[in-house]
Amino acid sequence: MTAPRITVNGAEAPISPAAPHTTVLDFLRERGLTGTKEGCAEGECGACAVLVARPGTNEPTDWVAVNACLLPAAALDGQEVVTSEGLATAGPAGAPGALHPVQEEMAVRGGSQCGYCTPGFVCSMAAEYYRPDRCAHTDTEPAEDGTGTGTGTEDGPRHGADPEHGPNGFDLHALSGNLCRCTGYRPIRDAAFAVGAPTADDPLAQRRAQSPPAPVATEYVRDGRTFLRRSTLGETLRLLRERPDAVVVAGSTDWGVEVNIRSRRADCVVAVDRLPELRELRFGPGAVEIGAALTLTEIERRLDGRVPLLAELFPQFASRLIRNGATLGGNLGTGSPIGDSPPVLLALEASVVLADADGERQVPLAEYFTGYRQSVRRPGELIRAVRVPLPLSPVVAFHKIAKRRFDDISSVAVAFALDVEDGIVRKARIGLGGVAATPLRALATEEALEGRPWTAETAGAAARVLRAEGTPMNDQRASAAYRSAMLGQSLLKLYAQTTEAVTS
Repeated sequence: MTAPRITVNGAEAPISPAAPHTTVLDFLRERGLTGTKEGCAEGECGACAVLVARPGTNEPTDWVAVNACLLPAAALDGQEVVTSEGLATAGPAGAPGALHPVQEEMAVRGGSQCGYCTPGFVCSMAAEYYRPDRCAHTDTEPAEDGTGTGTGTEDGPRHGADPEHGPNGFDLHALSGNLCRCTGYRPIRDAAFAVGAPTADDPLAQRRAQSPPAPVATEYVRDGRTFLRRSTLGETLRLLRERPDAVVVAGSTDWGVEVNIRSRRADCVVAVDRLPELRELRFGPGAVEIGAALTLTEIERRLDGRVPLLAELFPQFASRLIRNGATLGGNLGTGSPIGDSPPVLLALEASVVLADADGERQVPLAEYFTGYRQSVRRPGELIRAVRVPLPLSPVVAFHKIAKRRFDDISSVAVAFALDVEDGIVRKARIGLGGVAATPLRALATEEALEGRPWTAETAGAAARVLRAEGTPMNDQRASAAYRSAMLGQSLLKLYAQTTEAVTS
């Protein structure tokens, strides 16, 4: 087993002498790459964003933007990282001091003022710049002269085109999780909508056609603490039997906050994010099985809308930077009552596949949570996969009530999955988050809906039942009364949405 090292901007850098908990952010800054900034140390501002080469969806390799403040450097053993400094010399110009195309557009369009957030924006923008399926499109809405050739303006697409996608195919959601206090965002959006396609001689574009770095086994010990990664699931489960006290990490989007904000340290950390057995996605005749270590971005792109309720969840789950690292296994493993995926998976009647050194067992998610951040998962067990039964209910919705539209913690989260046949609710499944010590099913409301006509009267009566589900509390995000009101309102909203869809 070789000494852990990371390829940074094309050059190998040993992880030693960093401590096992040292973040990628601190690892880079200690090597003079100070373009990577620390803003919040919680994965909410994006000032620390860097690019990592990961297995691709449409190409062998994708350049993925991640929060360097959350990942331990040891987690990137054997992998490739590009920072804002590396972009400057990796672009088509390739000369010291030359600007990458996204840096050039940010500069000329006034996208940088104080400059603190700029490197993070540039890295997130570069990940979208190199997205293989990004392509320019033509606005077919009529122009002001009636010629039908409207193409948008410097202020964005014109005539009602999607304001969050540029004429160059740039998805502004790629920049969610990157905060700027100076520009007001318009010049940053202008820069994003102005970038073209990578040239044929762009080395980072060429890199996409090559295989991603292969997962490597890691054993990094320093100052009495250990970071471990095994090559197979079996080896990992045997390790966890020996070390039941180990902290298991995948994207480290939760554990990284504990390390940074609460100064948590673990004697042993075990990484499972590259285990091939946890990275499969399979559609079978009776279920879709989603590997617990697939990132939410990977799941979103590989499902491509085939599970509509999950498709509604993904854009509302944190930010793109977080989704590039976060996993379903991690979101369920923390047991948080305000995680966004549990309500959706409860509505889908999902089960978790738990594995240990002795074998596997399947547990319905409705029976998985036992208390605040507690579950039936035993010491030494891992969540290997999530299974969603088929066929899927056709009437679905995910309502996230939060103070911000994106990148925020839910005050209340409600997921619906209904079968409505001949105007009758044949089946109803409703998952709730943020209204009790655990995520839960709204069983009383489901009973109030099933077997009844899908009418305003039924929806109103069931909404009154839904308001009383759970045990909502007062906290800094919302009052108990507000949470109860939002539960009922969410069902009325679902009815209004479905009625509009039928009549439109």
